Amino acid sequence: MVKKELPVLNQQSVNGKVPKTRLRYDCSNCPAYCCTYDWIHVTKRDIERLAKRFGLSYEEAEEKFTEFAIEYGHRVMRHRKDHVFKSACQFLHPTKRTCTIYEHRPATCRAFPEDIRCGYYDFLTWERERQGDESFIPLHQ
Repeated sequence: MVKKELPVLNQQSVNGKVPKTRLRYDCSNCPAYCCTYDWIHVTKRDIERLAKRFGLSYEEAEEKFTEFAIEYGHRVMRHRKDHVFKSACQFLHPTKRTCTIYEHRPATCRAFPEDIRCGYYDFLTWERERQGDESFIPLHQ
């Protein structure tokens, strides 16, 4: 499931319905930049959600899916090698570039990008237009 709309916060309902604002990005057209952050913060609630999803204890899920990033000072999602970027969240599908635990994803992922625009998507769209290539992925090497 890809984000397409966000509810408008603090607005009055119209005929019992809250107006929606169209998002100005489409995650299905992105190589999942946000899933490649070095540190994808997870909370205790996120770990509980993952434990329930996989039928594990809290401790097993914490050990299997997260690690403590000393330099960051928080528990984060584990990564795996990635063919597009150097590494990515272990739950990013390697070819579809979608989240394999979407309904159980961490709060950080649920909140991203916290706006109707995504800077990564804007940059990617701009770069693809300039390159004349709808599949172009700009990489820093």
